[in-house]
Amino acid sequence: MKSRFLGAFLVVALFVPFLIIGELPFTIFISALAAMGLYELLSVHESKKKFPVFLKICAYILTVYFCMYNTESIDFRNYYDYRVMAVIIFLFLSPLVFLNDNKNYNLEDALFLVGSVLFIGFSFNLIIISRNYDITYLIYLILITTITDTFAFFTGALVGEHKLCPKISPGKTIEGLIGGTLMGTFAATMFYTTVISSSKSLVLVIMLTFLLCLVGQLGDLVFSSIKRYYEVKDFSKIIPGHGGVLDRFDSLVFVSLAFTILMGIL
Repeated sequence: MKSRFLGAFLVVALFVPFLIIGELPFTIFISALAAMGLYELLSVHESKKKFPVFLKICAYILTVYFCMYNTESIDFRNYYDYRVMAVIIFLFLSPLVFLNDNKNYNLEDALFLVGSVLFIGFSFNLIIISRNYDITYLIYLILITTITDTFAFFTGALVGEHKLCPKISPGKTIEGLIGGTLMGTFAATMFYTTVISSSKSLVLVIMLTFLLCLVGQLGDLVFSSIKRYYEVKDFSKIIPGHGGVLDRFDSLVFVSLAFTILMGIL
C-alpha cells in the first residue's frame, strides 16, 4: 500500500507541472511517455519472441512522430497524413519478403508493430490535443480515470465479493466497478458543471460522464487481458506500486479515445 501511494505521488509530482505549463514541454513529456509505453508493449511481446532491432528503432521514431503530429491543433477532426500510414505499413510488412524467415519475423509480428505504433502514437497524441484544446477538459478526463480507479480499488477491497472478470483480472469486483463508476461520475460531473460549463444539460453530462467512467474501466481490462495473454503481472516496474506507464495510463488512453467521439456533444 505504501508503495502504491508513493507511486501515485511521483506520478502527480511529475505530471502536474507539465500539465500546467502545457505547449512544447507537455508535448515532449507525453511523447516520452508514449515511447516508454511502446517499450513496455514491445517488451511483453519480446518475452516470447524478439523483434529485429532495426524495426524496433523505426517503431520508436514513428510512434513519437505520431504522438507529436500537429499538436498545435485544437481540432479533434484533424486528419493524419495518410502517406505516413502508408510508410508504416510498407516498413513493417515488407521485411516479411526480404527476411523470409517466419521463425524470426512473421505476419503476427508485423501486424503487432503496425498496431502498436498506430495505437500508442494516436492515443497519446489525443492527450496532447486535449490539453491544447482546453486544460480543463483534460483535467476532467483525468478526474474520471483517477477517481474511478481509486474508488473501484477501495470499494473492491472493502466490500468486493463478486468477481468482475476473473479470467482477465482476478482482483476486480462488480462492487468495485459500481463504487468507482458512481464516485467517478459524481466528482467529474461536479467539476464539469462548475468549471467547464454550467449551461449543458445536467442529465446529459451525467450520462456521458457515466459512460466515460465505464470506458475507462474497459481500457483497464483490455490492457489486463494483454498482460494475461503474455503472462506478466505488470508492463514494467517503473512506477512503484503501479507498474509501468501503460498500467497507469490504460484508462486515460481509452477515455481520451471515447472523448474524441463524444466531443461534439460535451
